[in-house]
Amino acid sequence: MKTRYYQYIVLALAGGMIVASCNVSKKYKRPDVQADNMYRDSSGKDTATIANLPWKSLFADTVLQGLIQEGINKNLDLQTAVLKIAESQATLRSAKMAYFPTLDASLQATKAKSSQAALNFPAGIGINLNTTTYQAALSASWEVNIWGQLSSLKRQAVANFLQSEANKRAVQTQLIADIANYYYTLLAYDQQLAITEQTVKNRIEDVETMKALKEGAVVNGAAVVQSEANRYAAEVSIPDIKQSIRETENALSILLARTPGPIKRAALAEQQTIPDLNVGISSQLLRNRPDVQASEFAFRSAFENTNVAHSYFYPTLTITAQGGLSSLQLKNLFDNSIFYNLVGGLTQPIFNRGQNKARYRIAQAQQIEAYNTFQQTILTAGSEVSNALFSYQNAVSKQQTRQMELKALEKSVEYTKELLRYNSLTNYTDVLLSEQSLLTAQLNGVGDKLQQLQATVNLYRALGGGWR
Repeated sequence: MKTRYYQYIVLALAGGMIVASCNVSKKYKRPDVQADNMYRDSSGKDTATIANLPWKSLFADTVLQGLIQEGINKNLDLQTAVLKIAESQATLRSAKMAYFPTLDASLQATKAKSSQAALNFPAGIGINLNTTTYQAALSASWEVNIWGQLSSLKRQAVANFLQSEANKRAVQTQLIADIANYYYTLLAYDQQLAITEQTVKNRIEDVETMKALKEGAVVNGAAVVQSEANRYAAEVSIPDIKQSIRETENALSILLARTPGPIKRAALAEQQTIPDLNVGISSQLLRNRPDVQASEFAFRSAFENTNVAHSYFYPTLTITAQGGLSSLQLKNLFDNSIFYNLVGGLTQPIFNRGQNKARYRIAQAQQIEAYNTFQQTILTAGSEVSNALFSYQNAVSKQQTRQMELKALEKSVEYTKELLRYNSLTNYTDVLLSEQSLLTAQLNGVGDKLQQLQATVNLYRALGGGWR
């Protein structure tokens, strides 16, 4: 009866521990996030989005495609992100192995001498105080996953692994955007340099024309000097443009893991954007944006860490076993020398100098921090899409107006020069103002085209494109 009574007690305790364990480890559930209508003026209902396009479909320029592929193959930040995946994969493998017991093998020989005085034997008794023990043993230890601590550690390792993969994708999307933006910036500088150099040639001709008109008494010496100053005003900006080209080439070389050097490229006029910039619906950011995915996995990792910290308040059940051969003589090691022991221990924390409470409070705070970061990442993603889309629309609108401005300014320069030839009342200042306005409009027109191209790139990245 007593034996059965004890069995009931053991079963009741085991059942109570199982029920209690259900309350220790909580099950993860994706938090509710507000991810609708985040694009402000764009409330599209079509789920088609350019984020699903492979990057080679977005960039038709084969030179740019080659640079992007080189960056993916060689960029050092991307290689580091890949190594981070390998690290987290090893951690995950270690977390999975925690379910299994540890097993150690040992071989040892122990030589000992006892004190005759300490043994308190009568005088004259001859006892060998020197002993040598030979032992070969296997020992195992197993921590039973009662409160789900090991399961939480495994789920945390899984979340960390998935986060490292998402971080790698985020690095790749940013890398593709950076390479494309630098490439387009180089093309814009090339176009601005060509415009400025052609303007200088035109103004050198203007100087010669002014000298001829002065000899014909159509203009005075001031007009000649002003035309020379106008030429130098354009020429002085050429070194700055070349400096910007050099710095942009060097920055792009770093992304490609190259030593600084020239970058092969096409022309700005050859660049085309895709006709339809579909953005889809804002809730798609949760599965398209790698940084949003990474922030959610970070929150999940913090959630599981809170479960782990909570489990420290409960007892741990550890089973240890040891067995092997032990003998005082090596030749008798395999002769009736088997020994073993099996120990099951339950350890309940009582006083730990507040470390368990501190660990749990820290884990809770870190979980809230990770949740806030997750929310902030989603809001930032929506803002970036809205900004890029509006920037693209503005660039297209400005280009249409800029074309009309350029036509008007070209006619203004042409008319004022003709009037200066045949009308002495025309002031050369009118010609100067027209030429300066024309150059500014031409350079700004290049900026408009650059804005359109870069807005397309930034919208693609903001939507989560580039990692497929």
